[in-house]
Amino acid sequence: MFFKSALSRILALVLVAVVALTGCGNSSAGLSGNYSQDTLKVIETLTTAIDLPNDAENKQQIQSLAREQINDYISRYRREDKSGGLRSFTTMQTALNSLAGYYTSYGSRPIPEKLKTRLKQEFKQAEIAIKRGI
Repeated sequence: MFFKSALSRILALVLVAVVALTGCGNSSAGLSGNYSQDTLKVIETLTTAIDLPNDAENKQQIQSLAREQINDYISRYRREDKSGGLRSFTTMQTALNSLAGYYTSYGSRPIPEKLKTRLKQEFKQAEIAIKRGI
């Protein structure tokens, strides 16, 4: 009886440790927690995603990664005092909301040129703001 009780407690402790340690790792979207680096990484991924031709083999994987990074980026930096009020973040948030809304509404349809142009302009503004630290 004592052996079963001790074994179940040890097993529970190991399970808690495993869950805690796997939750502490980097996100599945590959974001590191460094705001500037993550912003530039998301811009790079999203630029690749919107520039892909419609017949690209890896289009679904890149769009899936883009959606994952959008969700992770917004959820990670929206509530942070350091990044939430920066001009670069508000510009990125506007662009990400537009792209996420398009993906939600239209799925894998080609992105209109007007939206591509606007997204690229907002990404460029965010990059400039990152370099200036604002």
